[in-house]
Amino acid sequence: MPKAALANLGCKVNQYETEKIADSFIARGFDLTDFDSPADVYVINTCSVTSAADRKSRSMARRASRLSPDAKIVLTGCFAQLALDTSEAVDGASLLVPNREKMRTAEHTLNAFPDLVSYSGALSIETGLAKNVIAVFPEEAGLVQLSSLREKPEALRRTRATLKVQDGCEHFCAFCSIPYTRSTMASRKLSAVIEEARQLADEGVLEIVVTGVCVGAYDDGTAKLPELIRHLSKIDSIKRVRVSSIQPIETSMELIDAVAESSNAAAHLHLSLQSGDDLVLKAMQRPYDADYFRDLVARIRQQIPNIGLTTDVIVGFPGESDECFERSKAFCAEINFARTHVFRYSPRQRTFAEQNLFDSVPHAVKEGRHKELSLAAKESQRSFASRYIGQVVDVLVEGRGLKEGFLAGYTGNYIRVHFPAHSDAHRSMVKVIINEVNEDGEAQGTITGPTESYL
Repeated sequence: MPKAALANLGCKVNQYETEKIADSFIARGFDLTDFDSPADVYVINTCSVTSAADRKSRSMARRASRLSPDAKIVLTGCFAQLALDTSEAVDGASLLVPNREKMRTAEHTLNAFPDLVSYSGALSIETGLAKNVIAVFPEEAGLVQLSSLREKPEALRRTRATLKVQDGCEHFCAFCSIPYTRSTMASRKLSAVIEEARQLADEGVLEIVVTGVCVGAYDDGTAKLPELIRHLSKIDSIKRVRVSSIQPIETSMELIDAVAESSNAAAHLHLSLQSGDDLVLKAMQRPYDADYFRDLVARIRQQIPNIGLTTDVIVGFPGESDECFERSKAFCAEINFARTHVFRYSPRQRTFAEQNLFDSVPHAVKEGRHKELSLAAKESQRSFASRYIGQVVDVLVEGRGLKEGFLAGYTGNYIRVHFPAHSDAHRSMVKVIINEVNEDGEAQGTITGPTESYL
């Protein structure tokens, strides 16, 4: 049988899509192999959120080409979309698949390289789709559920699974190319979301992460995100429902209430801040200011006191002065995020900032601010996790811990916890008393209650 190797770069939406692309290759007679192994087809689901992501996308295409010179190298995702839009040649790439047809990557590959058809016995599952249709969800591409074909490979089985419910962005923030690479606003039908969630539950998944490019904009005409969360929370054997990164302006009181009132909704929201300084927020064309964000956090914490709030912050955006940076850092300290991802600004193709703003902050200054804010973010993470020293928390076990004989997992409010345990605690929810928090803001504890296993 022919072999396909897949690699994923970037966000949780990409992660979900890569799993579905893998399913579609298996359905067409391919075996999956590691990306560093010889294969007949390499698929790279690329990212373009930063210049580093662009470089990594190009590097992986070249690496696959060197590893198997006769293989077909297929790129999809946001970097591939930008390359298509700008007619950029990508060294090593055999085929670029646009984002709007990403779920048809296997079909595009077999159509482009007919020699793979007879080799794989492929196309035994016909989609019957016309050319150039939008296929951002698996059912739009005619993909069958993998479980109806064969048992899902162990490599694809996880305790936590992402579930894509929305695609597209129309915010056009000054720094971001996503509205250009994912311009189709679409919400998945509620019935299709529920069906896949139930299948995931049947496969042993314990936590579902509801994701989308602008997940807060979910609206299929019958339900919005709060109603979707309530529906998912009622599915038997799903122990947690977590909302992925969401825009502050799309975080409604109805959603906050749904998270607060659903017994298995994770007490965690990732609110994309980007800057805590009003001047920079305005230059970024973000549709809120620091006061709006501060008031939103107060409303959330009033409803969900134990919530873990995580965020993204960019340093070195054009025009960010020392004073702007200090205000942003002070705002982050005030909010006391449970975890912060800090990014250095880099110009992105086609964006307002790239075309109209001078990249005025020197590289060395960006590096210094990145280091300074990252250190402050670690302190905030330690502070948040330390509140739970001496408390018993529910931990969903996801894999090995930092030490030999330890396992690790996350609490509902996104504290990573390490604890000594036997391997039979895998794929289980355990009660752990937190004893200490290390310098990286991760907790260590001991199991204090019976293991609830879901093997």
